[in-house]
Amino acid sequence: MWKGRTVSVILMTYAEKDSIRGVIEGFAATGVVDEIVVVNNNAQPGTAEEVARTNARQVFETRQGYGYATRRGLAEATGDLLVIAEPDGTFMPSDIVKLLTYSDDCDAVFGTRTTRELIWQGANMGWFLKWGNWAVAKLVEALFNTSHLSDVGCTYRLITRQTLERIQDQFTVGGSHFGPELMLLTIASGARVVEIPVNYLPRVGKSSVTGDLRKTIVLGLQMILFILRFRLATGGRRKRPILHRRLPPRRERLPQAAAVATVWAPSAPAPDGAAPAGWPPQPAGLPALLPDERNQERHG
Repeated sequence: MWKGRTVSVILMTYAEKDSIRGVIEGFAATGVVDEIVVVNNNAQPGTAEEVARTNARQVFETRQGYGYATRRGLAEATGDLLVIAEPDGTFMPSDIVKLLTYSDDCDAVFGTRTTRELIWQGANMGWFLKWGNWAVAKLVEALFNTSHLSDVGCTYRLITRQTLERIQDQFTVGGSHFGPELMLLTIASGARVVEIPVNYLPRVGKSSVTGDLRKTIVLGLQMILFILRFRLATGGRRKRPILHRRLPPRRERLPQAAAVATVWAPSAPAPDGAAPAGWPPQPAGLPALLPDERNQERHG
């Protein structure tokens, strides 16, 4: 649990037979995860057996596509905080603590893989993927006047149960561009969102999408078209962001006058170059300092 809230991790698998068991065990070892849901999306032979060796709960989604698998996982998970990740070894399970920390203040936490210092040698984040994701993320940021975004394709994300319930019946995408739909629906709902950097490691095996430049370009164009259509459909409107907290009235924030009032008044004229008697003044309600203590306080 995380501060009294249960945590579910959702992993969608298709071509991750060689890495999924280690990823599940990595999340379980963090000590903050209550439930791990694996969505078997017509995965490679042997994947189900690897999952069965862990404490994860496996469900099957026969409709092929990242969006269908993610939507099934979100529907199956029972936690108050829902974390989506890839089981291909590219993300660090320990980074979940970063997402959970920001969930104290926000309704959704998006990861970004574009921070140079956190991109590991050998990770599939060349200039085309990095700057392409950055450009599309900036398009979203500009069109919807939202928080800082730098990676529209990062699949390491957290969303609260309350936020999911507001947007779940609006999901339409079943393919690989489901990520932008989840992001845009979350933003348009008025949820408080934040983006944080996460580690990005080399993948175990080859991706069925980003491992092929042609498929990567097609996916990027799908994302851009979806974002533009969403903008036209909504007019860029979004619900007023939900304020995290309100400050009390100013007079309540100021200390009481008696608490800051001083009780000093010169008791006698001071010789030239000397501090008046009774200096420095003391806040009301505190014992006066002895001369030696005043000297120590004045000189550090």
